[in-house]
Amino acid sequence: MTSPVVRRLTPPERYQFGASVRPLLVPKHDPCGVLRDGEFWFASRTPEGPAALHLARAGGDLTATGHGPGARWIADHADAVAGLRDDLGDFLTLSGRHPLVGRLAKTFSGVRLPATGRLFPRLLRAVLEQKVTGKEAHRAYRAICRHFGEPAPVPPGGPALVLPPDAAAVAATPYWVFHPFGVEQRRTQALLRAAHVADRLERCADSTEATARMTALPGIGPWTAAETVRYTYGDPDAVSVGDFHIPNTVAWALAGEARGTDERMLELLAPFAGHRGRVCELLALGGLGAPRFGPRMPVRSFSRF
Repeated sequence: MTSPVVRRLTPPERYQFGASVRPLLVPKHDPCGVLRDGEFWFASRTPEGPAALHLARAGGDLTATGHGPGARWIADHADAVAGLRDDLGDFLTLSGRHPLVGRLAKTFSGVRLPATGRLFPRLLRAVLEQKVTGKEAHRAYRAICRHFGEPAPVPPGGPALVLPPDAAAVAATPYWVFHPFGVEQRRTQALLRAAHVADRLERCADSTEATARMTALPGIGPWTAAETVRYTYGDPDAVSVGDFHIPNTVAWALAGEARGTDERMLELLAPFAGHRGRVCELLALGGLGAPRFGPRMPVRSFSRF
């Protein structure tokens, strides 16, 4: 059995552990990770093999423990997973260009962007979230993880997690297998195309290269790419162009306009270049949203059709 690898990490002042790592998990229940009682478990397929990362508060520090064949790799990347490689740079200065952003930046100054370093699991989730409700997407994600589930190398006493679906296994699966999971042919085909080139995508040096390669694939546009690179590389400038809600949220929060377009959103975010995605995250953390005037998108089921 592979020995655990342990690291001691020192977070910055006012670091908010839970809020920093929570975006890596699907809400309510994620088969590949869990955050509870100040501890975070996260399963990953690393270049060195399956791994499980355990992060726990230890006084003012974090203890990071890697388990499994990929223990060394996941432990070496534990600071990125915890968001400790996120460099705020000049953001606190830039945030002063709008009073609301400035206040949110101070309130949530301890929240950092995590970076998993593994692209395909996040891309899978982003494809599933295309043009459907979060409830639909997360239900499909859980079903797919259970279908492809392989136990993560969590030690006795830890949570029962599964590894994220293996890209090669996904690529070898007929599209109709995904139908009972609530995923129609269009999203399934986009996912299968990505799975076929997952090895190449994982070798991208940065978010710019990854975005270019992903958006060259049919069925993967700027929204999906941004949702992927934000948490694979911790890209603070990744803006989800094409989102149903975010343009309205930005327009309302920054200009008092109840509705916005992608073009208006990018115009309002321009003063925060380099951190535009971070501003959108802050608005979400602050619970801000534009007024709702219409019915919510219905939750659909494809499993019986």
